[in-house]
Amino acid sequence: MRVGEREETFFEKKVLLSLPKPLSFFPKNFTCFAFQAASNCSVLQKGSIMKIENIKVYDLEESFKASKYPMAVDTGSVNGDITDRIVSLAQSGKGEGHDQFMTGIRVAFDLTFTVKAWTEAERYRFLEFVSSQSTMHRIAKFDLSKQYCKYVDPRMIEIMNELKDRYNETQDPEDYLRLLYSNPCGFELTARLTTNYRALKTIYSQRKNHRLPEWREFCKEIEKLPYAMELIVGKNNKGE
Repeated sequence: MRVGEREETFFEKKVLLSLPKPLSFFPKNFTCFAFQAASNCSVLQKGSIMKIENIKVYDLEESFKASKYPMAVDTGSVNGDITDRIVSLAQSGKGEGHDQFMTGIRVAFDLTFTVKAWTEAERYRFLEFVSSQSTMHRIAKFDLSKQYCKYVDPRMIEIMNELKDRYNETQDPEDYLRLLYSNPCGFELTARLTTNYRALKTIYSQRKNHRLPEWREFCKEIEKLPYAMELIVGKNNKGE
């Protein structure tokens, strides 16, 4: 795919935007893109094991401009337009460091994962938690019939409801621990996260063909971010 081409569209909160466009299209003070996924995105599909919402992308133009500083004498004359060199830097190999500017393209979103996937997500240092739902605080208050992914055996959900009812009746701390520790890893929780394009490049490379379906769905959503095919996916991730 050439720079500037894309099939998907996104909706900015007040203005319909077809992305990506040359960044000169946007007002100079326009530094944040706020998106809701289009109706064909997995976030809105029934039976999805993963949900991503309230996506915001910050500092695209500023980071494009900064990527040109190493070769600039007068940084004031540098613009924030995307170029073939920027794409080349973004697609550099792991560990080469040429894609450093991508750390400035920040992304924030709400993500719903199972406990199993959250355990794996926590290995990524630059996938930072803003806040999240808590089983420690609210395990006895959740509607458990709606909280598990489709792969959890219904018999386990029945047991969890029995343990929940027992604790709510007795308020015994030991009953609370039995409820907490018995919870299947298919329990779904939502968190607000912040990260950057460089971190997403790593996640995409490692998780796009993962055994867990929610990771594969998450990577499909990464592909729909502005300039993701050029900067995050790139030639190094295609066809692997």
